[in-house]
Amino acid sequence: MSAESMSAGSPQRDEHYLRVWRRHFRDWRGARPFWAGLLTLLGGIPIAYFPYASLKLGQMTLSMSTTAGAGALIIGVLLVALGLTMWFQYVVRVFAGIAAILLALVSIPVANLGGFVIGFLLALTGGALSIAWAPGEAGPAAPAAPPAPAADAQAPAAFPGPRESAEPLHRDPFHKDTADDGNGGRNSAG
Repeated sequence: MSAESMSAGSPQRDEHYLRVWRRHFRDWRGARPFWAGLLTLLGGIPIAYFPYASLKLGQMTLSMSTTAGAGALIIGVLLVALGLTMWFQYVVRVFAGIAAILLALVSIPVANLGGFVIGFLLALTGGALSIAWAPGEAGPAAPAAPPAPAADAQAPAAFPGPRESAEPLHRDPFHKDTADDGNGGRNSAG
């Protein structure tokens, strides 16, 4: 074996391709609302499927098709598209989340109670997760610990003292300050 293949400086070279793929997938998944997109996508499938499904029980065929089957198909396809949008265009995650929640609510009367409540709950949860997701901050994996306070340093007071400045926090532009009149702050009306 050559010295280059046995060096400790290249651990990724001998790493199994599944580990590399898994690490890349984990990094990709962490940079976007992955679970929100997955739940929204999975919520669209039963909403679109159930109006066109037929269940055979022996000789009897149970068809769950409704007159609004096209509406259910459209809602289901839109939810799948919104789930993919959450993955690949995560900048519009708030819009996609709101749209997913609205489509999930509309699917209740249109698509067999929202895909027998399964699709409704999945899409509703996915939309809420998409709205709540925020991108992480780039930087080191673990932030550095703050330095320990010195033993002789004073701890901050539990209740801060009076403000250093006598200037009010909010100054009303229409309020006339009588102290600036030059008459000792007395009102000239009386």
